[in-house]
Amino acid sequence: MHEGYLSSHVTDWTGRWTGSAPFVVAPHNVAEIREVLHICVDADVSVVPQGGNTGLVGGGVPEGAVVLDLRRLNSVEVDEVAGSVVAGAGATVGAVQAAARAAGLRYGVDLASRDTATIGGTIATNAAGLRAVRLGDTRAQLIDVEAVLTTGAVLSRRGGLTRDNSGYDLPRWICGSEGTLAVVTAARLRLLPDPADRATALLGFADLSAAVAAAAILRREPAVEVLELMFASGVELVCEQHGMSPPFASQPPVLLLVEVTAAVDAGGLLGDLVERVPGVADAAAGVDAADARRLWAYRELHTESVGRVGIPHKLDVALPLPVLTRFVEDVTAELARSRPDARAWIFGHVGEGNLHLNITGLDPADEEADDAVLRLVAAAGGSISAEHGIGRAKQRWLPLVRSAEEIALWRAVKAAFDPTGTLNPGVLLPN
Repeated sequence: MHEGYLSSHVTDWTGRWTGSAPFVVAPHNVAEIREVLHICVDADVSVVPQGGNTGLVGGGVPEGAVVLDLRRLNSVEVDEVAGSVVAGAGATVGAVQAAARAAGLRYGVDLASRDTATIGGTIATNAAGLRAVRLGDTRAQLIDVEAVLTTGAVLSRRGGLTRDNSGYDLPRWICGSEGTLAVVTAARLRLLPDPADRATALLGFADLSAAVAAAAILRREPAVEVLELMFASGVELVCEQHGMSPPFASQPPVLLLVEVTAAVDAGGLLGDLVERVPGVADAAAGVDAADARRLWAYRELHTESVGRVGIPHKLDVALPLPVLTRFVEDVTAELARSRPDARAWIFGHVGEGNLHLNITGLDPADEEADDAVLRLVAAAGGSISAEHGIGRAKQRWLPLVRSAEEIALWRAVKAAFDPTGTLNPGVLLPN
């Protein structure tokens, strides 16, 4: 097997997590997946399902396991009557979005990695993304899944029913299970009406408290679909790494990217909202599509820009909005005290209290800063994973936010779905 091809499957997007695999299998269909699982179960060899390998917590990195590359399962079929789409696990989020748009509809999950992240991977992690404040996460879009168990059984009810209350909801058990329960091969996903008009603005604030207060007001507005938080340091990094001009002549310390959608005059609606929100120190409007793309770039290029600085420790956390400002202050102070050579880059989905806290300047194996940050999260009543999952990166801290009883139930579910423990061992559940 070509070394470059194999290495692309055993190292995660960040470069922090690297494993090993004897080989990679790229099946075309469910029958081939069943056969691979049968062979691996008989040989007592572990299997790691993988899509675009855009995960950020090592959840798709094999440790001596066979990699099941699902990207050939990339069909996309829109059902305009049902208002849904049946997509193969290997179809990218971008491909599903494009198919939905062609039918005058849209898919509710949107990610900066839309052109590489796959439907199977976003189901495995219950990805949320940029519009979850209004449209919800992947689980909110999921109608049904087709999935293969290590026993050879195939779960599939893709007939298109949107109301079925006849027992346990197994698709939503599988969603967010990080490839530990079953191999997702396809899914039926809900599609939504596509608004005729949208408008984007970048708002500047004097401090984080003012930005959080504004976000709390804006997220109550039905037309607001995007509420993305950035800091001046992150925007400056994006400009430096990508040769972009700053959005404001005098850079505000904290920024919110806001987008509204409407049947008509989204720009007028956004202008009215901005005038009514207190604390806005400066504003830049996306008056046309090109301007909107430019404003979006300041946010969407954050992850790539941070990756150019060094291998980041990526901590994806959620906090109650009332304590978010204090948490950022505490984290900043803790890192300045204990790791003065490190640099924290913070951005994220503020409408849900979801912060992406990336730390550069640390050895990839150094977990002291991770420990300090995640303990602060738990003490503040937050979650150590808002949308990226637990993977390998955060297993040891799961007991901070989940009880022993909960984890025991998870183990029982894992044993019921995957009795041989073949799928993605060492991920999610603490060792």
